[in-house]
Amino acid sequence: MDGRILLAGDVGGTKTLLRLAEWVDGRATTLEERRYENRDFPDFRSVLDSFLAREVGNPDAACIAVAAPVSGRQARLTNLEWIIDADALGIAFEIPRVSIVNDFEAVALGVGELEDRDLETLQAGRPLAQAPRVVLGAGTGLGVAWLVWDGRRYAPMATEGGHADFAPSGELQINLLKYVAEKFGHVSWERVLSGPGLVEIFRYLDEELSDAPLGLGSAPPGEDPAARIADLGLRHRHPAADEALDLFVQIYGAFAGNLALTGLTRGGVYIAGGIAPKILPRLQEGTFMRAFLDKGRFAALLREIPVNVVTIPEVGLVGALSSAANALGS
Repeated sequence: MDGRILLAGDVGGTKTLLRLAEWVDGRATTLEERRYENRDFPDFRSVLDSFLAREVGNPDAACIAVAAPVSGRQARLTNLEWIIDADALGIAFEIPRVSIVNDFEAVALGVGELEDRDLETLQAGRPLAQAPRVVLGAGTGLGVAWLVWDGRRYAPMATEGGHADFAPSGELQINLLKYVAEKFGHVSWERVLSGPGLVEIFRYLDEELSDAPLGLGSAPPGEDPAARIADLGLRHRHPAADEALDLFVQIYGAFAGNLALTGLTRGGVYIAGGIAPKILPRLQEGTFMRAFLDKGRFAALLREIPVNVVTIPEVGLVGALSSAANALGS
């Protein structure tokens, strides 16, 4: 199967990453990679049409990771009105093998391909070989996937754990829950632990707790307010943004600790997603790990679990590419 062309995609609520690679001697060599802003396209097919128009010939296999639960060979994105159909894509672009996987299933696959330089350790722990792992990450949404040893390798298991009920800790978070519930009714972890969630936390702190709300002032058209809040918070340039980022990190650590206990993930916790690498200095300050470990009688057990931040944003593409390569042998 050497010399075959693979297509990998990572479709989120905000952006799409696409990569073409050539498979030779058991390794993929990147030929082309591009990022697209989803707001510029009516559907995923239009994105793929733009990307493949740059190349000659059709891929031999493709795997598209999507931020949504996958039903059969189709998925409707959670935070974007797009439907992606594997069979329709295969016909439209004459690709013989097309698969769709959940985005964090792809991230989980990609974690197994990473090198030490692609990770930043928050807690070394004492990992157990072949023990379960969990991958989670906040971006436009909040993704979660398990990795379970099947006797030969780690197999990914997609979940929608980010949509479980938010469990606040302390009066500040309880009042945040009430604030967000007034807007949305049900409050999942994703409602507060995502880019839009960081914006809600900022608004809560600035509007509800401040005698004189500061707001964010004027911003360039199209600027992501969550990115602006994170930047201002990291640089300590805005009191409400600074406090919002701290609260966001605290909630992030608590959620990661919950997942570590739920799956008893002695193989490790991997923090992926678009936000974590951008706020890495704040994650390293200690608030994240204090919240992670704040589980009463099980704090000692959690100290044994490795916690790492995935620093490369393309990890989902790495996993999707691995899945596409596996399809060549089927």
